[in-house]
Amino acid sequence: MFVAASTTCFPNLPLSDAFQKLVDLEYSCTEIAIHEHGRQFKPSEVVENLDRAIDICRNTHRLDVCSYNLKIDATDQEHYRQFAAICKLAKATKVVSITVPSAEVGTPFNQEVEHLRELVGIASVDGVRVSTSSQLGRLSADPDTVSVLCGNVKGLGLTFDPSHYICQPNAEVDAQKVIKYVYHVRLRDTSKEALQVRVGKGVVEFGRLLTQLRQVGYNRALCVDITEMPEVDHMAEMRKMRLLLESLL
Repeated sequence: MFVAASTTCFPNLPLSDAFQKLVDLEYSCTEIAIHEHGRQFKPSEVVENLDRAIDICRNTHRLDVCSYNLKIDATDQEHYRQFAAICKLAKATKVVSITVPSAEVGTPFNQEVEHLRELVGIASVDGVRVSTSSQLGRLSADPDTVSVLCGNVKGLGLTFDPSHYICQPNAEVDAQKVIKYVYHVRLRDTSKEALQVRVGKGVVEFGRLLTQLRQVGYNRALCVDITEMPEVDHMAEMRKMRLLLESLL
């Protein structure tokens, strides 16, 4: 396993500036967010000029790229066209992991299964692995649903974010059952009441989590995904999380 950080940690910066911040913090690997409504990089831009997109994702200030984090707003066939272009980008930049959000709660289960099967099929052509991310308010917020989705969509994995299983004040959630499906990991400290708290002030048992991941043979990124908090030194939090995770490896 190795420590990485997402460009979503600096959502208001241009992509190149986000890379530089991560280099300054002594990270060596990054996950690049490709969000249609983000300021850094958009799926529609990848479709418009794939060669330029490849150049952008290679010019990372010497950071290795471990994964792409997608939010595609386009629907129907345009959605799949943009996704296919991003898979071409991943292949060209030697990235094997792409994360997509699962559908919102209330979406028919069979509809989501068919959608994810289509994505996994498209990605397999370029040797890319697709995972859906743990997220409150979506189907992936329930570990049992994740298990059924991964069981019904051959090749689908989980981008495991324990915060979204911990911050459920009215429910006891057993995330252990989804560990075997993990393709990628995102981390911050969290509590029952708040999705993100200062590092060391939450209840995430990072050492226990790494032990669980080792037991299933996980050897990929531990990706820091911390957003800015009022009156908190963001750079210090990012540095503290990197040092904590490195001390556990």
